[in-house]
Amino acid sequence: MTPMERRASASLASIFALRMLGLFMVLPVFALEARKYPGGDDPALLGLAMGMYGLTQALLQLPFGMASDRFGRKRVIALGLIIFALGSFWAAAADDLTGLLVGRSLQGAGAISAAVTAFLADLTRDSVRTKAMTLLGVSIGLVFALSLVVSPVLVGAIGLTGLFQVTGGLALIGVAVVVWGVPAELAPKVASPRGGFKQVLTHWGLLRLNLGVFVLNAVQLAMWVPVPAMLVQAGLPKADHWQVYLPAVLGSFALMGGVFALERRGQLKKVFLFAIALLALVQVGLFVESLATAQLWPLAALMFAFFCAFNVLEATLPSLASRMAPTEVRGTAIGVFNTLQSLGLFVGGWLGGVLVKGFGSPMLFLGALAVLLLWWVVALFMQMPQPNAPLQPHA
Repeated sequence: MTPMERRASASLASIFALRMLGLFMVLPVFALEARKYPGGDDPALLGLAMGMYGLTQALLQLPFGMASDRFGRKRVIALGLIIFALGSFWAAAADDLTGLLVGRSLQGAGAISAAVTAFLADLTRDSVRTKAMTLLGVSIGLVFALSLVVSPVLVGAIGLTGLFQVTGGLALIGVAVVVWGVPAELAPKVASPRGGFKQVLTHWGLLRLNLGVFVLNAVQLAMWVPVPAMLVQAGLPKADHWQVYLPAVLGSFALMGGVFALERRGQLKKVFLFAIALLALVQVGLFVESLATAQLWPLAALMFAFFCAFNVLEATLPSLASRMAPTEVRGTAIGVFNTLQSLGLFVGGWLGGVLVKGFGSPMLFLGALAVLLLWWVVALFMQMPQPNAPLQPHA
């Protein structure tokens, strides 16, 4: 990477990290802590409150992405972080589950993922794009690991209200990073050309990636409805859940260097398909564990396998989307991509709660297995893009 590419990757990764740290600190304890609020005894409503963040993100990712093509990435990212902070403070002030749901909705309205990803794609060459996207993924993974350690401690000291207040503060720090830390944009942004939106929606490669990111995020959020309770059932108190999550997340990072090596050898598609298959096998294992009293060591092994597959896919999917997308509509294309990503979060949280309430955890894991197998078949026919020429001054 060039110095500018390293600075762009580090600063934009830090924005993602600050935003996601707050979200991740809430995620492992939300299903348990939100039960204490009026209305929290309804699993379906609980899942809706957890996933509502994803619905509003899904509705606004595309407008934010298109706006970043027209008005500039920095302005859109800063605005989104401010909206996200306002939603966090609203959730902190909530005194029932409905208030939490509204706060989560506002958090999702700060839909900056498309603009950040497009900005990073603007500032990096295709040959180092996966590495740059992996830095985003690694930053998210590291703050996730950190959140697993500090979340139980913080929620015991300041409660769910305090966690949301911290989340809002971290988002405001992210605004400062946008203003003073991120490199300048390479060229003024212009409106997408006529027909650009249609061009994105009829691109078969992008459509396959959009389906994949939807399935990936729906499955991962749906899992967070039953998995914390399964760990408690296995004898691990919620304050100690980090003892399973942290080694799993950190251990999975060791595989990422191998992914870069295989990509250079033209083997990325095989890695991609293997990761989807591994996620499917994890669902089989969780289904078996959910049929009786869950056991701790099998759950720990399944979490490690899950994070290995999830981290690979979380890094490669946006990299592939940015490389397949035409440059002049990159923000729009990634906006559509992140819309499906956010919609997957909403559907996973909501449908996960519905399935657990109506049919139990085993049915949730069987449903996740079915959609992962569908994704594997669709991905089987995907063509991997080839690296392009070095980055031009106004790419």
